[in-house]
Amino acid sequence: IVTFWLDGRQGRSGIFVTAPATVIPPIDLNLVRAPVSHTVQDEIFYFLLPDRYQNGDAGNDTGGVSGTALDHGFLPSHKNYYHGGDLAGLAMTDTLDYLQNLGVSALWITPVFENDVLEGDGTDIENTYAAYHGYWIINYENVDPHLGTDQEFMDFVDAAHARGIKVYLDILANHTGNLISYLEGQSSYRNKTDYPYLDANGDPFDDQDYAGTGTFPPLDPAISFPYTPITNGVKSPTWLNNPIYYHNRGDSSFAGESSNYGDFYGLDDLFTEHPDVVTGFIDIFTNTISTYNIDGFRLDTVKHVNIEFWEQVVPAVMDYATTNGKPDFFMFGEVFEYSTPYLSTFTTQGGLPSILDFQTQGYAYGFAINSEATDNLQAHFANDDYYTDADSNAYQLANFISNHDIGRFGGFMVNNEGITDDAELLARSKLGHALMFFARGFPVIYYGDEQGFVSDGGDADAREDMLPSQVASYNDNDLIGTAATTADDNLDPNHPLYQTLADYATVYENNLALRRGAQIYRYSQPSAGLYVFSRIDRTEQVEYIVALNNAETIASAAFQVYSANAGFTAVYPLTSTSVITSDNSGNLAVTVPPLGVAIYRANAPLAQNRAVNGAPFPTFTTPATGEVLVGRVEVGVDLTETNRLLEVNFAVKIGDGEYQYLGTDNNAPYRIFYDVSGIPAGTAVTFQAIVNDLNGNYSNNVVTAVVGEETSATEQYAIIHYYRPAGDYGDYTSSDFNDFWGLHLWGSAIHPDEGTDWATPKKFSGFDSYGAYVAIRLQDPSQPVNFIIHNGD
Repeated sequence: IVTFWLDGRQGRSGIFVTAPATVIPPIDLNLVRAPVSHTVQDEIFYFLLPDRYQNGDAGNDTGGVSGTALDHGFLPSHKNYYHGGDLAGLAMTDTLDYLQNLGVSALWITPVFENDVLEGDGTDIENTYAAYHGYWIINYENVDPHLGTDQEFMDFVDAAHARGIKVYLDILANHTGNLISYLEGQSSYRNKTDYPYLDANGDPFDDQDYAGTGTFPPLDPAISFPYTPITNGVKSPTWLNNPIYYHNRGDSSFAGESSNYGDFYGLDDLFTEHPDVVTGFIDIFTNTISTYNIDGFRLDTVKHVNIEFWEQVVPAVMDYATTNGKPDFFMFGEVFEYSTPYLSTFTTQGGLPSILDFQTQGYAYGFAINSEATDNLQAHFANDDYYTDADSNAYQLANFISNHDIGRFGGFMVNNEGITDDAELLARSKLGHALMFFARGFPVIYYGDEQGFVSDGGDADAREDMLPSQVASYNDNDLIGTAATTADDNLDPNHPLYQTLADYATVYENNLALRRGAQIYRYSQPSAGLYVFSRIDRTEQVEYIVALNNAETIASAAFQVYSANAGFTAVYPLTSTSVITSDNSGNLAVTVPPLGVAIYRANAPLAQNRAVNGAPFPTFTTPATGEVLVGRVEVGVDLTETNRLLEVNFAVKIGDGEYQYLGTDNNAPYRIFYDVSGIPAGTAVTFQAIVNDLNGNYSNNVVTAVVGEETSATEQYAIIHYYRPAGDYGDYTSSDFNDFWGLHLWGSAIHPDEGTDWATPKKFSGFDSYGAYVAIRLQDPSQPVNFIIHNGD
């Protein structure tokens, strides 16, 4: 059957052939696998800037450069310069004692390789900036002399390992330090349409046609680029000195193609589509592992690099680590965006093991600082399924609430929201960190948060000193939970936040399910109050209850758990002896203090007597039989029974091929997201869902759909993007306009079908790196498109 398909909302059309019905196959246990788990989930990370931590060797403060701060970059009284912290300071016994007693098991440190020392005009302190942060690398083969020597880096790693603490190094492949200028004497961005790349013969080409293929046209720096590059210094390794390995398009505007091709604030943007650059960075990464014995990488500016680069580099580096005695080696990337569908493309298509979860950071802000409806958290975590594939899932995401770019949780409370009461600031900080620790993913403490640091903003304002600070704008901050200031020694183990995070670390370390267990939604509400979830390890099968209260009053709720008449004993607070018991129907009631946290552990594993019932049957909710599929599609099932610990394994068969395992979901809604791009139009794709009840029982079902062909529609559209930093766009499954941000549309530009009433706004249809988006069908593009974005009234 030939079917024509048009989606006016998306501006897409296609032709497809309906597939015949599919017979349910026998269950293949090779397609039944445990959800992906990794030892990184056992770690408690601590993120720091070596320059801002402890000074173990004052002799390297100027990096061996004579002169003034405008020569060597050392000026400890100014936030934009080196302050003297170094690798020797990190290796000191007092430093490692402090970190170990906090419960830290992994250190993430900013880049330590040699940097281009200064950027800016170079003549004025206020308009010149030093590379204390480490992100302007010019030499990937040696440690920056401001931080120490190669041997001191090795010694620090050895000292950390002796304490059972892993070391993760921040590294970047998007850009190097700024040693390239342009002959033309300007640097405004030049786009690919008006200034295409030219090969060495002067013929235009599109680099995207070659990205990931291993081949590339020959280049001539004199004619191939929009700007003619001039190299003004020396980088290491030597291949970095060849200007053909840079994009040479001018400064990024951080929008459109310039986000990938433009120079990041003038820094030299690498031509990561070129296979020589791919090979070069595989060598840089693997040499770093072998030389310094590190345990993992944090990858900077991931979204500004073409995804084909990561598709090649990540597996090569991971394979190298595994075959060289580091089976637990791990990498996570920075994708500075707040859209789960977009973020997840880097762990699925891009192949990264993990990323920093900016979306959860945004929701933690709303939950713990603004006391927003706890239903928001539930809607957010329900989207974790976007991350599920055959080798990763949301349980390996890096949770954080502060960092060196966006600023500190304390600063958000004080500067953004005007909270001044110290008791409230302390309670909300503890609450935010509890969500960071005990929700799926692994926690990343930002240095100084355990000392109540309150940043004045982001970037340099949030990079205070742990060593006694000389920066006036740091020292005048009123820190949370203490009368001390950053002018004091900041390694204080008696600070109430340090002690709370150490308690969280103890609970985290002593309870496997809180690190590795499935996260099962239990309770939320459309206002401030309780957010409750279970964590259950699939082997132990002991249910834990995590209850977080973001209201300023005591909150209570009752909800279903997996066991009736079961006792649950408090594991947090550590001093609590509370025991609560579920009733005959399996309902459990909890009460949590204002802005408080309570964690309970069941006194016995889940009962096994339900095995006689067998595994519940899965019914596909999407896609429908014969449905056309284009792009990334939801594949989901409903189960005939859900009040038990279950896993659903998903697999796909393309045409008449064999089934390929796609991933395992261990909580409702049971689904994955699968990209059919690249599969020929008209091809039948059959999805299989296999339910595992973890008691030796299985059931399965299948659905067959067909891949459609994307073509451009003849109609014209306006694409509207809307970006919310916290990612709180609402629930687009709801028909109530109070539940989501939508568009009120009117005017002569839009097609008559697109006009809306105020109470029935048009919903956004998807998410990308610029936020939510929707295509608006037009009838007269010459007229203005009138719209108001609103949430209810």
